[in-house]
Amino acid sequence: MTNTPGTDGGDALVAAFDAVGADYLFCSSGSEWAPVWEALARRHRDGEPAPEYLDLTHETVAAGMATGYGLIRRRPQGVLLHAAPGLLQGSMAVHGALLAGVPMVVASSESTTYGDAPGHDPGGQWYRNLSIVGGPHGIAQPFTKWSTEAASVHTLPTMITRAAELAWRAPAGPAYLNIPLEILLEEWDGREAKPLVAPGSTHSSPEEVDPVAQLIREAANPVIVTETAGREAGGFEALVAFAEAWNIPVVEPDSAVCGNFPRTHPLHAGSDIGPWMDEADLILLVNCRAPFYPPSRRPAKAQVVVIDEVPQRPHVVYQVLFADRYLEGNVANTLRQLAKRAKGLDERAVDVRRAAQEERHAAEQSAIAAVEARAEGTDGVDPVLVAATLRRLLHGQDAIVVDETITHSRVVKRHLQVTGPDSYFYVQGGLGQGIAVALGVKLAAKERPVVLTVGDGAFTYNPVIPSYDASKAYELPLLIVVFNNRVYKSMNLNHRRFYPEGAAADTGEWLGTDLHRLPRLAAFAEPFGMHTEIVDTTQALAPALERALKAVAEGTTAVVDVLVTR
Repeated sequence: MTNTPGTDGGDALVAAFDAVGADYLFCSSGSEWAPVWEALARRHRDGEPAPEYLDLTHETVAAGMATGYGLIRRRPQGVLLHAAPGLLQGSMAVHGALLAGVPMVVASSESTTYGDAPGHDPGGQWYRNLSIVGGPHGIAQPFTKWSTEAASVHTLPTMITRAAELAWRAPAGPAYLNIPLEILLEEWDGREAKPLVAPGSTHSSPEEVDPVAQLIREAANPVIVTETAGREAGGFEALVAFAEAWNIPVVEPDSAVCGNFPRTHPLHAGSDIGPWMDEADLILLVNCRAPFYPPSRRPAKAQVVVIDEVPQRPHVVYQVLFADRYLEGNVANTLRQLAKRAKGLDERAVDVRRAAQEERHAAEQSAIAAVEARAEGTDGVDPVLVAATLRRLLHGQDAIVVDETITHSRVVKRHLQVTGPDSYFYVQGGLGQGIAVALGVKLAAKERPVVLTVGDGAFTYNPVIPSYDASKAYELPLLIVVFNNRVYKSMNLNHRRFYPEGAAADTGEWLGTDLHRLPRLAAFAEPFGMHTEIVDTTQALAPALERALKAVAEGTTAVVDVLVTR
């Protein structure tokens, strides 16, 4: 589109984000964004197109919501933060987007003239408090995919397009632009803003795929291990088709951060790669950035094939894959190619591994049922019962679960039993982003129920008030279930592990862990008119969750604070 001459850099920014197809500008306000607000007001008045603007009151909420939205929509959005301080405040969530592989264009600003140039006065705050040596693009470099400064209003739209294109390409992640305030205020000639073109796809060639298909054909005991296949467009479905075609078990290790394969599928082989380390003769790592722990733990006899668009993650400091072969390029395409080659199989060998997997799967399902039966008989509320009750109540609702638990994360994965694509995401990076990520997921999937499972420690790290404000202001109802054990359990477990017979074990003085002093966490939602429940008994759990889900279906965020036994 061609834009109105005589406008300024604020309109150049809005025009560029509109051209690249950003649905939203997630903004945590700063004084530099007045030109953007004016451009949006003018466009709204004149009926011109613009991304929808979200006025958010915390940087983590802005970047976290963009992350959640991007997990579902997989296209770059705009995130506007305030100067270097705002960038620093939001840096954990921006880094989380990098780890989650979510494309976005993050921008903040600095003054370059400090009031000493003719024209607009930027304000004394830049001279006294806000500017930082090297500019915010220097700060952003370690936790973004690409970081630079836009040096002219005339190149600003193209820089935004370039940032979006870089963010979208593998490995997807946040790109950062420092846009000086003076450029936002500078007159713009309204030249055309370039639309964003989707990335081209890369594929492994038949010459590369055929030998891997032969390796699978010859393997007696192959296994698939995946962390993020389901995060790719079509990856969940392609992995199911591939595993079924060759009859190969699928392990989702504890490091898996999204739903990749139906947990109830007969080929799902649980979360423990351990038994396969000595037994497997072929390990297929599908989007698996860190499969072995410790990293030096090498499989005893298996050949390792890595199937990944970007196997060597540039943001991972230390990564050991033990690869014998790589199949690089679009993962879903590679899996579909391999599925088509599932011919000439040794049916006897397939029958043997099918029988072994059926036995494993039946044992796992029996173990899950037994654990849940025991949980129902405990005096307090066992975390297993919380996850199992949620599974039952969410059945058939096409819900999405965003998980920010730590010590309960295995329980959530195992007992919620995710069965569909884009139905489970684990929050990446530091704690305190969960509510924002869940809000972004809800923004992208308004027709689906969205549930956040979170520990009491992680909950207190979240910017709760700004998150509740966003939920209410933009009508994004969530079900928030707090696994409240009144302790930073992971800290306590490490203290006990490192010093089993130390002074703390002797005296009972466990520092850095106690959360008993906190009030019950549901109460913070009450001033926002949200539905709240406090659950202390097994009998109260299901009715409370049912009432909460009803409130969410009627458009109100509900917070259920469950006192769990461990």
